[in-house]
Amino acid sequence: MSNKLRVGVIGATGMVGQRFLTLLDNHPYFEVTCLAASARSAGKTYKTAVGDRWKLDIPMPEYAENMIITDAAEVERVSSLCDFVFCAVDMKKDEIKALEEAYAKAETPVVSNNSAHRHTPDVPMVIPEINDAHYEVINYQRKRLGTKRGFIAVKPNCSIQSYVPLITPLLKYEPTEIAVTTYQAISGAGKTFKQWPEMIDNIIPYIGGEEEKSELEPLRIWGKIENGIIVDSKKPLISTQCIRVPVTNGHLACVFINFKYKPSKEQILKEWEDFKGKPQLLKLPHAPERFITYFEEDNRPQASVDRELYGGMGISAGRLREDSMFDFKFVGLSHNTLRGAAGGSVLNAELLYKEGYLTAK
Repeated sequence: MSNKLRVGVIGATGMVGQRFLTLLDNHPYFEVTCLAASARSAGKTYKTAVGDRWKLDIPMPEYAENMIITDAAEVERVSSLCDFVFCAVDMKKDEIKALEEAYAKAETPVVSNNSAHRHTPDVPMVIPEINDAHYEVINYQRKRLGTKRGFIAVKPNCSIQSYVPLITPLLKYEPTEIAVTTYQAISGAGKTFKQWPEMIDNIIPYIGGEEEKSELEPLRIWGKIENGIIVDSKKPLISTQCIRVPVTNGHLACVFINFKYKPSKEQILKEWEDFKGKPQLLKLPHAPERFITYFEEDNRPQASVDRELYGGMGISAGRLREDSMFDFKFVGLSHNTLRGAAGGSVLNAELLYKEGYLTAK
């Protein structure tokens, strides 16, 4: 019998669910034992349920093709097959909240890709290299839920992964104002060009709810646990614009930043070079060897060239220079469905496993 933890993927037929299945193929810690989706897919093989809706440019994993899909609403049944679950469902926010809490209360931890619980006060929203200390709030969450092993942990929005890792090691210089424009790939909407031909040769200057997430979620990442809840940081002030661009994968951010104590360019580059977290120290399976990679070339990073850095889990930066209105400006890039979605959740699970929060039933 395998010593790996049994994992279920809820929302397995969608784009992020598909990413989960590819990332979990032959995973050293986890083995997929259950695929769950909506009632209309339940009872079908995964290959039949997905049909021609496989959205990735890599093949469907063979292990998943003939697995029978379970109705995600059958919480007890899914829970009996898993030690924990990943969740990436396409439902209304209140429905997602209820579903994830139902799994947690069934003593099945939930590592979520969804946004529903990102601002629940005792749910950790974690970028593993940055704020893994927030996992400690799980103990308080379990008390609220009345569980012994069940809990919910989430990852933040895909857009902030392209710039929050670059700002975090600079917090010691006390940034005061940050202006960010993100240029976001169509896969962030779960789409391909075949499904969304209107995006070809086009830019859409609005993504619903994205700017609010991009301004508020960094402050939660940089917050602290107080009296059993996560209290958001009050600063810096962040202003964002989020633009949809005709790119398959990869979110690029243009960042302008002021500091109370202005560092030199050399200091910033050194902070980026040295920045690493527990995933690197523990050599977790999906941890990039280098968290931040800086490119000296004026035309880097580029989405099509650099988004796959370290298997799509690395953050890249470039064009750091002083500005006429701000202290500095630079660009950052992350792969939105790998680091920003399924990959970020898998890395969270790997660290939760190593920290003892995920165990066999």
